[in-house]
Amino acid sequence: MSTLLNKNEGSAIVAPDLDAQGLRFGIVAARWNSAFTEPMLESAINELLANGCSEDEIVVTRVPGTVELTYAAALLSDDEDVDAVIVFGCVIRGDTPHFDYVCQSVTQGVAQLNARGEVPVIFGVLTVENERQALERVDGSLTDKGAEAAQAAIEMARLREKYLFADV
Repeated sequence: MSTLLNKNEGSAIVAPDLDAQGLRFGIVAARWNSAFTEPMLESAINELLANGCSEDEIVVTRVPGTVELTYAAALLSDDEDVDAVIVFGCVIRGDTPHFDYVCQSVTQGVAQLNARGEVPVIFGVLTVENERQALERVDGSLTDKGAEAAQAAIEMARLREKYLFADV
């Protein structure tokens, strides 16, 4: 999930017609850096609802930090009968290599879950240099990563449905 930016005209990517009706979504949000993960979570839920998903078809789980997102996403995809999972975290670079280890861990974990091919897991993890960059990605001034993740989840859930339930 990424956005091409044109500061004069907004996003250069146009989402397809999205229909979340009848789909079930799991969302995992890290509590660490909740000033950024909670707005993404709220925006994603609003986007899913705006596209026809019902509130009772959204399962929200919170975990301590970004590294824990992969485990919770695996549990949701295995146990909750969801059509897609979204993970939200925010890693802000500090003075130690911890940033690199956390980013590598969650990226590889989500990639492994997606490689299983069972349920799409949407990567809504901000990896930024500072809080200003994180805020720009969640408050709508630069982009809205929560809504983008929800749109990607709908699109990928429908792609899964197309191939998983295709008449053979």
